Amino acid sequence: MTSNNSTIPVLTLRRGKEESLERFHPWVFSGAIATPVTGLEEGATVRVTASDGTLLGAGHYQIGSIAVRLLVMGDEAATIGDEGFDEAFYIRRLAEAFRLRNTLGLIRPDNNAYRLVHGEGDFLPGLIVDIYGDTAVVQAHSVGMHYARNIIADALTSLPGLAISNVYYKSETTLPFKAQLDPVNDYILGSYSGNEALENGLRFHIDWLRGQKTGFFVDQRDNRSLLEHFARGRKVLNMFCYTGGFSVYAMRGGAERVVSVDSSAKAIALTEANIGLNFPGDSRHEAATADAFRYLADMPDGAFDLIVLDPPAFAKHRGAIRNALRGYQRLNAAAIAKAAPGTILFTFSCSQAITREQFRLAVFSASAQTGRRVRILHQLTQPADHPINIYHPEGEYLKGLVVYIE
Repeated sequence: MTSNNSTIPVLTLRRGKEESLERFHPWVFSGAIATPVTGLEEGATVRVTASDGTLLGAGHYQIGSIAVRLLVMGDEAATIGDEGFDEAFYIRRLAEAFRLRNTLGLIRPDNNAYRLVHGEGDFLPGLIVDIYGDTAVVQAHSVGMHYARNIIADALTSLPGLAISNVYYKSETTLPFKAQLDPVNDYILGSYSGNEALENGLRFHIDWLRGQKTGFFVDQRDNRSLLEHFARGRKVLNMFCYTGGFSVYAMRGGAERVVSVDSSAKAIALTEANIGLNFPGDSRHEAATADAFRYLADMPDGAFDLIVLDPPAFAKHRGAIRNALRGYQRLNAAAIAKAAPGTILFTFSCSQAITREQFRLAVFSASAQTGRRVRILHQLTQPADHPINIYHPEGEYLKGLVVYIE
């Protein structure tokens, strides 16, 4: 570690290790740093230079294989003052993110649920911000973003046009456990003012206090809309339903019957609450608390002709890929084997470690195992408010297929 006239520490890379940063990839791996890092606090702002002294970027230092997540690249790093990334910086980045969501047409009277910040995709690595009405739910995935949480909250509430009153910080399960930060999920600004949000005119209870992620999977919004298009007159099975998003859209799409299944009784309760918000007293919906594989094994052949398989991540790291692929194959084979002729299957993987090609091969293997004729209708991904930085392909995590089963 060296330093220049600034008080911001400078990390110098080994010769030849600057190539990925010159291609604008925002991660610096620990093995690329020339000398051991000592006396540097995790989460500190650092500048990074090539072995010849060329300035490559600035970001947050952390302990682990990814040593620095760069927030700025190249000469822009020289503009970061000794105080590090201040509120003005975050306001600029948040304003850019907000402008994109406006461009996408997501901020409307009938839609106030969307992702405002998607980490590297919005040039704020380590930060997730989801908006639900007048509440922003903030998740930090890096120590640097944890330390900046109050600055970020102030920036969110001061951003023109965003109209945020409450900022809820939810990072107990997302920060590196070795950092020993003991974060507490709580409101940084404001307080609880209701948990109802609108997505494409449909109402949802969002459980950011106790639910998974930020309380709702906004990344499936476009795919839920696509399912609505296919739902009329169909018998729909929504596996791993969580908050019942696909079920609610299927109901609005005119489904004849909708069954929501999840192993969590709390998820089923939330699903039924969301069905009640939009379709009170509608007898077309049923819910079951059950293991997915057991439910599929026990259900009669041909009971459903529109099926959703949206499981939690089967592979959270590369070491789990092989078992995850077996799990995806087994799950899809179970559904395809029981599907009625003419069934449309929406099947997903949200495992970042699984590539699009690997997931497609798992569904291919499942189809071949059953001997059914299967055709791909759509190849799905995450929506535009979960943008992928073109220099950071790791940001593409959600992949899905819509297939037709004969």
